[in-house]
Amino acid sequence: MEVIYGTWSWYISGLVIAIVMLLLIYFGKSFGMSSNLRTLCTIGGAGKFSDFFRFDWKQQKWNLTVVAGVMIGGFIAQNYLSDGSGVNLNPKTVMELRQMGIDEPNGELLPNTFVGKEVLENPKIIAILLIGGILVGFGTRYAGGCTSGHAISGLSNLQLPSLIAVIGFFIGGLVMSWIILPLIF
Repeated sequence: MEVIYGTWSWYISGLVIAIVMLLLIYFGKSFGMSSNLRTLCTIGGAGKFSDFFRFDWKQQKWNLTVVAGVMIGGFIAQNYLSDGSGVNLNPKTVMELRQMGIDEPNGELLPNTFVGKEVLENPKIIAILLIGGILVGFGTRYAGGCTSGHAISGLSNLQLPSLIAVIGFFIGGLVMSWIILPLIF
């Protein structure tokens, strides 16, 4: 049997996400990666420092299956379902990145400017990553969840706060990519 590599069609991915969401709704669970991080931090003892992490993580241990599934699924996708060509960006995007001094990702998800060895030698990039991480953490906590939780789980449950959060995520992403990022670089 010949294996065909590449990305999955939107209708297959969408169907799989819909099936997972129906199963979660059936079992009274909600999906979101930030809740998995919260569970992991609680297991690691973060409750000693913050009330937010003081809860019975054993009631949320099903979250750990999501973490394991993401890691196993990523491994399978990378090693058995990919042709190795990686992410293909629009040439205009690559040109705009070059104009800002950001190297071409060459099929990777992130350019080496943000994840390569030279990051540790550049205080500007370290500051951008630290401030960005703090803002993402604050935003996730303030919004009551992350993009995957609100966009997938919240919207499928027709929750108005999730719709508001998703609109905010998109506006924030547009402002960052079109206004702030060019100012920084």
